Amino acid sequence: MKQLNHQDTEQKPKIDISLNVQAYTLIIALIAIALIFSLFTGGEFLSPRNLSNLFNQMAVISVLSIGMTLIIVSGHIDLSVGSLAGLAGGIAAILQVWYGWGTVSVIAVGIIAGALLGLWQGWWVAYRAVPAFIVTLGGQLIFRGILIGISQGRTIAPLEPSFRFISNSYLPYSLGYLLAIVMVALFFFLTWKDRIKRNKLALQLASPLVDYGKVTIYGAGILLITFMLSLYYGVPLPMLIVVFFGGLFIFISNKTAFGRYIYAIGGNEEAAALSGINIKRHTLYVFVLMGALAGLAGIMLTSRLNAATVSAGDMYELDAIAACVIGGASLTGGKGKIVGAIIGALIMASIDNGMSMMNIQTFWQYIVKGLILIVAVWVDISNKKQTA
Repeated sequence: MKQLNHQDTEQKPKIDISLNVQAYTLIIALIAIALIFSLFTGGEFLSPRNLSNLFNQMAVISVLSIGMTLIIVSGHIDLSVGSLAGLAGGIAAILQVWYGWGTVSVIAVGIIAGALLGLWQGWWVAYRAVPAFIVTLGGQLIFRGILIGISQGRTIAPLEPSFRFISNSYLPYSLGYLLAIVMVALFFFLTWKDRIKRNKLALQLASPLVDYGKVTIYGAGILLITFMLSLYYGVPLPMLIVVFFGGLFIFISNKTAFGRYIYAIGGNEEAAALSGINIKRHTLYVFVLMGALAGLAGIMLTSRLNAATVSAGDMYELDAIAACVIGGASLTGGKGKIVGAIIGALIMASIDNGMSMMNIQTFWQYIVKGLILIVAVWVDISNKKQTA
C-alpha cells in the first residue's frame, strides 16, 4: 500500500507558484500610459466620457488587428486592410445613400465584398506564390483607386439612423452590468474547467491562488470599466463587437485544428507541409478572414463618421500591424496572440487620444508611434537571439 501511495504521489501534477511577469508587461505599460496622460490632463484622460471615446476610437483598429494577427502568425503581411476597409465602407454607403438599400443588406454586401477581395489576394499569395508584401501593396493602391472611382471623389452622406446605430450606440446600464457579470463568471468557469483537465492529464498546474487571483483581477477590471462607462452613456456597442470577435478568434486560434495549423505554418512551413497540412488552402482562408474583418471594420468606421470618404482607412494598416507587434506578434511568423493585439490597439489609441488632449501637434504622434513600432520589433528580435 505504501508503494502504491508513493506512485500516486509521483503522478500528481506539479504546482507552479511562479508568476510570469513578462506576460503582463503590456497591461503594466497600458496602466502607466493611462496614469501619465491622466496626470498631464488633470485627470480628464480617465474621465468616463474620454474612456468611452477611447474605446470607440480603438474599435476599428482592434477588429483589423484581430485578422492581422492571423496573417502575421502565418508568416505573411497585409498592407491593404486600410484601403479595403475604406472601400467596403464606401460600397455600403453608396448602396444606401444613392440606391436606397436597407442597412442589413449593405452590411452584408460590405463584409462579403471584403471577403471576396481577400480571397482574390489570398489566391495570388497561396496559388501563384507572389509575396504577400507585393500583392497587398498592389491591393492597397487598387482598392483606393476603386473607391475614388466609384464615389467620384465625393463624400457619401448621410446614412440612415439604423446604420449609424452600429458605432454610435450604447448598451443599457443593466444589460452592460449583466454582460460584465456573465464574462467574469465565464472566466472563473473556464479556469476551473482547465484546471480539472490539466489535473487529469497530470500536466503542470499553477497555484490555485495564482490562477484564481488572476481571474479575480481581470473580473475587477471588467467591472470597474463597466462602472466607469456607465457613468457616461454605458458600454459602447463597438466595444462589444470587439469583445465578441476577439473571443471568437481566440477560440479559433487556440481550440481548433485550423488555428493550430496557422501557428504551425508560420513556425515552420516545411515541417507543416510534411505533417500533411494543406499550406495553400489555409493561407487562402487566412486572407479571406482578414478581408471579411476589414469589411466589418469599414462598416464600423463609416457608421462612426456617418459618411464614406476617399481617405477613409488611410494608414490604418500600419496601426493594425503596430498593434500586433506591440502585442507580441513576431513578423517572422509563428508567434502572436489576439489578446495582445487588442491591447496593442488600445495602447496605440491611448497614445493618440492622450497626445491630442495635451494639444501636442499631429506630427509628434506619428513620430512617437513609429518609434514604438521600431522598439517593439527590436525587443522581439532581441528575445529571439537570447532564446536561440
